[in-house]
Amino acid sequence: MDNKEKYDKVFIESFGINHDDLTEELQYNSIPAWDSVGHMSMIAELEDKFEIMLEMDEIIDFSSYNKGKEILAIYKIEI
Repeated sequence: MDNKEKYDKVFIESFGINHDDLTEELQYNSIPAWDSVGHMSMIAELEDKFEIMLEMDEIIDFSSYNKGKEILAIYKIEI
């Protein structure tokens, strides 16, 4: 499984959405499941899957599907 597949799987499983729902427009609070609790669950899963520890500022800044890709790039994880 490549990084994009792992990244997408975290979103799909954390928020109970379909692959078709992973769009450039997907962002925090744009779907009911991506609330504060869902956000922290997704962050924990990303940290586990990619074996990283995000900084608090990065967790707060992780506001969309695309922004998450930018943040993971800081850790040399290309999506």
